[in-house]
Amino acid sequence: RARERRARFVGKNGACNVAHKNIREQGRFLQDVFTTLVDLKWPHTLLIFTMSFLCSWLLFGMVWWLIAFAHGDLDHSTRLQRDPAEGAAGSAAAFVPCVTSIHSFTSAFLFSIEVQVTIGFGGRMVTEECPAAILVLIVQNIVGLVINAIMLGCIFMKTSQAHRRAETLIFSKHAVIALREGRLCFMLRVGDLRKSMIISATIRMQVVKKTASLEGEVVPLNQIDIQMENPVGGNSIFLVSPLIIYHVIDKNSPLYDISPMNLHHHEDLEIIVILEGVVETTGITTQARTSYLADEILWGQRFVPIVAEEDGRYSVDYSKFGNTVKVPTPSCTARQLEEDRSIM
Repeated sequence: RARERRARFVGKNGACNVAHKNIREQGRFLQDVFTTLVDLKWPHTLLIFTMSFLCSWLLFGMVWWLIAFAHGDLDHSTRLQRDPAEGAAGSAAAFVPCVTSIHSFTSAFLFSIEVQVTIGFGGRMVTEECPAAILVLIVQNIVGLVINAIMLGCIFMKTSQAHRRAETLIFSKHAVIALREGRLCFMLRVGDLRKSMIISATIRMQVVKKTASLEGEVVPLNQIDIQMENPVGGNSIFLVSPLIIYHVIDKNSPLYDISPMNLHHHEDLEIIVILEGVVETTGITTQARTSYLADEILWGQRFVPIVAEEDGRYSVDYSKFGNTVKVPTPSCTARQLEEDRSIM
């Protein structure tokens, strides 16, 4: 019976298939509140955005109502409403409230909104009668500016997150193994759909598989770096057009003993590809990821050319981005191929 295929460590879209459970030190997330807010989903972010303003308005609305109540503004305004003629009397006319036109908690709440968002309808205003009211006015303005800075910064960071740019960095659906310069190579194609470039782009690969040490320690997700080759040299690439990145399968490669007959029996084999670079337009570092399981690696095939010169410029046909063709390739491991050549 065929073994059940192992779950992917990294999805084709770059998402890491890892669930974090039983985290006891939840307070660490509160030590970095800004990153926590940015990492939240949009409904939760918008809820916190709304509640932060609403709670601050209600809090300072209560403070303004308490100031008016302590100063007697509410009693005086109620008395004037009951007896308008008393407003012309000397004692009533000489009364100066802390905040004009506050008659209830509703009017205090409206004044709190006006102060924090600087609307200024003109019906309510702070007088010089109460120094405490002036102090609260200053504090609420500062608190409002802090909330605006944090929440607007959070919204900006969520809309300009680096992984949004990674959506236009694409990898071929399949990887291939074929001969290049007389050596077996693992190859994949990477491209950028946007005209704005990725600066200082680097690419690297890892093999993730279950291993066991000589002492019997089992490592379920052992990550092994493998050397990449590209036309530019090193790990840096100039991603102005799609490139075929390849890894030479030599004696230092984890694929050294893999043949087309036993390739699809390696259910625990997963090759992760990571592309990093700086977005030219924003200066933000972005990262795109994908992975290839054993059944997504085609033996004896090669990617078809997709770049052609037309009317004095180079044209890229992305409809053929993942197309491959069969090419003559030995049906043996890289180890056997080297041994046969050494004998010859």
